[in-house]
Amino acid sequence: MATQSPFSFLDGLFERVLAGPQPPEWLVHELQHRMVLFLNHVLMQEREAMERLERQRGRVARVQWRIYSMALQVTPAGLLDLAPQGAMPDLRLEVSETSPLSLAKGALRGDKPTIRIEGDVQLAADINWLVDHVRWDVEEDLARVIGDAPARTLASVAGRAAGALRGFVGGRMAGEGAAPASEHMRL
Repeated sequence: MATQSPFSFLDGLFERVLAGPQPPEWLVHELQHRMVLFLNHVLMQEREAMERLERQRGRVARVQWRIYSMALQVTPAGLLDLAPQGAMPDLRLEVSETSPLSLAKGALRGDKPTIRIEGDVQLAADINWLVDHVRWDVEEDLARVIGDAPARTLASVAGRAAGALRGFVGGRMAGEGAAPASEHMRL
């Protein structure tokens, strides 16, 4: 007898939420601004990342997942900003996986989603380098707020919890079988 994952109902729930009424334009714009602030915060912690982006100044990359998209423009400082409305992207990145649950499972396993790429190859290579090498140092940011020792303890506990969750998801995925290979590039 085949068993169904106890979390399979989540995929249908995500679909109903995503198919529901769209958020107001001002909320989407504000969330995008917050995302840009966060990305720039992470980039500023890695000088080499900013230097790579400085070479791409003025270039626009549009990231698309389902009906949601965000266009980012590289600033002369090697950071990111929202591209002006109607700006032509030099690079288009489209996440191929449509299921939010599958994306979350892959992220928990440490997998990169399958991406369809169109446009500037060098910009795509620099973005791929950023994805592979730039990480948010959560512990350092926490230490600024709560101190070194509590931040280290909290980061350690969170790391163990994340490892346990990855192990659980990995075990569940092993039971479901391997996913078929894709022809798209993994970014």
